[in-house]
Amino acid sequence: MSRFLFLNASTREPGHIGNSETLARHAAAALPADTAQTWIKLAERNLPPFVDLRHTAGSYPMPEGDLKALLDATLAATDLVFVSPVYWFSIPSPAKTYLDHWSAWLRIPGVNFKEKMAGKRLWVIATSGNRERAQPMFDSYRLCAEFLGMQAMPPLWGKGGAPDAVLDDAEALATARTLFA
Repeated sequence: MSRFLFLNASTREPGHIGNSETLARHAAAALPADTAQTWIKLAERNLPPFVDLRHTAGSYPMPEGDLKALLDATLAATDLVFVSPVYWFSIPSPAKTYLDHWSAWLRIPGVNFKEKMAGKRLWVIATSGNRERAQPMFDSYRLCAEFLGMQAMPPLWGKGGAPDAVLDDAEALATARTLFA
């Protein structure tokens, strides 16, 4: 059974749905009914800044709290979907912090993070207010996937900006309906 983890990286204020989430929800609506979906808004989680211990301690303890819940959800998923608005042509800070913690998860004794991530699919659904796709952001996600042996799936990009602007992007909405097919 497929288990999709939607990682919403938007920093919109609570209660407001951004264009990337709107586009992602259109894509998710086309998933088969028996597909498990977990939605996590990263900005609403207590994610501590990543501290690089590679060259001092060398390993990391098992995380606690929200970080442990994210590790568990990540490992349980067959598909990770970054719902990622483009901020300054790059990955939003909540997603970047989450990805930085992958460095720790690679070094937690017994977790075998890299081996367990291999073969999972990584998707990116993004919007931006300008007309550029922000290829460097997509490349960053792709390179993360490749490092772990994941399948980097073709990204979906839509025209965002003001709330609900993506609803005027007929091409992105049409692609969303078949993205996960």
